[in-house]
Amino acid sequence: MIRWSPTLPTRPGCPHRRLRCLLLRELPEGLEPGASIFRPWASASFVGARHIFPFTVTANENAELLCTLQDQLNAIEWTLPGHIVADVVVEGGADAGALRIEILTVED
Repeated sequence: MIRWSPTLPTRPGCPHRRLRCLLLRELPEGLEPGASIFRPWASASFVGARHIFPFTVTANENAELLCTLQDQLNAIEWTLPGHIVADVVVEGGADAGALRIEILTVED
């Protein structure tokens, strides 16, 4: 449990909406976004969240798109006040036309 203290600064809010807007701006044409979710995440040293963004691919080049998209998203300098993007993973979904982007953020 996280303790509240009047002397400690408040924890920054979750950047999920801002992250979704930034991600949609960077994606190529032909991807239809689904309902995104986030899950709290913590390690021994960090607190953050896993942001999961499902997409439907309208083009048939799914395997090539995964590699290109992974490289493109790893090269981005994400600007999230109070948070750092620690990892970005692009995975194929169960269907041939589905993919999932998962972004791990930690509080700065």
